[in-house]
Amino acid sequence: MLSPRLHHFLDERRAPYATLTHDRTITAHETAAAAHVGEQHFAKTVMLKIDGAMAMMVMPAAYRVDLTRLSRALGGCEVELAEESEFRDMFPDCELGAMPPFGNLYGMPVYVDARLSGHDDIVFNAGSHTDAVRMPYAEFERLAEPQTLWMAHVM
Repeated sequence: MLSPRLHHFLDERRAPYATLTHDRTITAHETAAAAHVGEQHFAKTVMLKIDGAMAMMVMPAAYRVDLTRLSRALGGCEVELAEESEFRDMFPDCELGAMPPFGNLYGMPVYVDARLSGHDDIVFNAGSHTDAVRMPYAEFERLAEPQTLWMAHVM
């Protein structure tokens, strides 16, 4: 099931999107395979703490965040991966680890790796471990208003 908050947000803004239902998965790699999407097009959401405040990093599933590079890109901020216990309650309409990459729906900034911007479409978790959304990248960018940076590297 789509996160009710995401569903309302996308419908209210008349965003073009399609939902994809897939077998239950946990990792972005598994989800990309189950949804029949390449890891370059599947956008995973990584939760970070930037100077102690929660933020989302969105990147291709085939990559991992480079915390040092991200810190430099953000002017030397302290950047670390967030623990699940630190963000578990921030997404009440989502299964843990399946939150959509719209930090603006949850009161936090969104950073996106520039490699995603080169794709026509992206696919991302929709709030559960069995549902994903496909939408034009330009539409995601318009709605999520992320800051675009080069900050991931191949796993």
